[in-house]
Amino acid sequence: MFSAYQAVHLFEIIGKSEQQFDTFFIINPDHTGYGTEISIDENEAWETPLGLVPVDKSFQEELGFSVSSLAHQHEHSGEVMVPMLQYFLDYEFSILPIAISNQSINNAILIANRIFEINKVLKKNIFIIASSDFSHYIHPDEGRRLDSFVTSEILKLNSVGVYREIKEKNISACGFGPIMTLIEYSKLVAENPKAEILKIGHSGEVIPSDEVVDYISMILYDE
Repeated sequence: MFSAYQAVHLFEIIGKSEQQFDTFFIINPDHTGYGTEISIDENEAWETPLGLVPVDKSFQEELGFSVSSLAHQHEHSGEVMVPMLQYFLDYEFSILPIAISNQSINNAILIANRIFEINKVLKKNIFIIASSDFSHYIHPDEGRRLDSFVTSEILKLNSVGVYREIKEKNISACGFGPIMTLIEYSKLVAENPKAEILKIGHSGEVIPSDEVVDYISMILYDE
């Protein structure tokens, strides 16, 4: 009810794309801490009120990361993406959820490289979704100011800069690991990767408050 007002703009683009994607990687932070540093879901499918979506077993088996349903069982940041995909896509697809508890640059590079190398063999048309809120429970003006430090580094496709700004300024964006993973992957697959902001907003636009959570949807593409 909050983040979809921003996220919907990305999913509309995916739905209108001439491409059809085989697998959507949903990379998200591990808020609960139940999983390992990098945890893949072990289930064969995820179910929402819109139906079942299969988990990509070929990637699940080949990636070599820990397999844990506990990391995903109570984690909201991945599951909220699934009904959006179901609503906007009119073809069958698979998902591969990955939860990151240790959001380091090294892990971001590791995940990006592993996906890239394995897909050289599998040759699937894949799309990577990096799930993250931005600043949490602060005044909208302060959130916008702090988030701009992060988005400026994303626009420069600078993972090191994203990590630096998050840590030095204590910015409460929760999914910087997935964001860095997407940045690193874009450099592997695109000749001229670009990032663009689609929509900026916050929870106070839905339920008025002076302490809000910020949401920003962005897309990375090959120009």
